[in-house]
Amino acid sequence: MAYFGTKGWYIKELKALGMTKHPIERRKLELYKTYVVRNLYIDAVAEKKQPHM
Repeated sequence: MAYFGTKGWYIKELKALGMTKHPIERRKLELYKTYVVRNLYIDAVAEKKQPHM
C-alpha cells in the first residue's frame, strides 16, 4: 500500500497510466527522486485532461 503523495504512490499511478520509464532518459522511474516523479505525474495528468484539437 502506497500512501498518497509518496514516491511509491506516484510511481503506482504513472504505471497505471502506462508509463514505466522516464520519457526522455529512458531509465526506470524508481531511480528518480520524488520531485522528478511528481512532475512527470503532473504532466501526464495535465495531458490527459487537455482536450485534443
